[in-house]
Amino acid sequence: MKAVLALAIIYVGTFFLAIQGASQNPVGSAPPSTLSEDEASRAKAKPIDPVKDTDIRSLMELIGARDQVQDAVNNSSEQYREKLLATVPNNDKGQAFVTSFIESYQKKFDVTQVTEQLVTIYDKHYTDDEIKALLQFYGSPVGQKVAAETPKIAREILAASRATGARAAKEALQALKAQNPEIGQSARLNNGPRRWQPGARAQQAQQNQSQQAAQQPDPPQF
Repeated sequence: MKAVLALAIIYVGTFFLAIQGASQNPVGSAPPSTLSEDEASRAKAKPIDPVKDTDIRSLMELIGARDQVQDAVNNSSEQYREKLLATVPNNDKGQAFVTSFIESYQKKFDVTQVTEQLVTIYDKHYTDDEIKALLQFYGSPVGQKVAAETPKIAREILAASRATGARAAKEALQALKAQNPEIGQSARLNNGPRRWQPGARAQQAQQNQSQQAAQQPDPPQF
């Protein structure tokens, strides 16, 4: 039973983090296919045993797989919203543009398709006996709590890891800049978001021209 419990915790935690990572691909990049062409071909050529298929779908229902996929989509939508808001005009048209993107993104992200692909993935990595053991565990009160709490724990672990990583990177960069002030003077890990402003480049160019003109020597007086 302890072995099944350990397997279950690792299983759900890994699943959640994988789904989160998959849904946070940079805007404009094509999402990678969950299955390779060879795996997809084998899946079509060799259908899953009906009994095992039913067991896998029951397992996904118990662990809330579909809800976790949808939750990941919602979280990534908010991240995309923040990134886009920092790069579009700060007006009603900019807001409408971002809202339209979020609505289109959520509509195009086929949660049902991902859930269906998970059936094939589970079939590949777990035997029918292992699926049944997981079903038995997740059907218990402890298993239900693991399914409910593991995504929350995974998010907290991810946040803690990011905070520790950011602090370590900042300290490492500061130390190197102190040792190599000339090389590391302009080194930056993150410049932070910048709100798009109309005419910003033209204003910068005008400022540069003014500075250059100020540095020119005065013409000779006759």
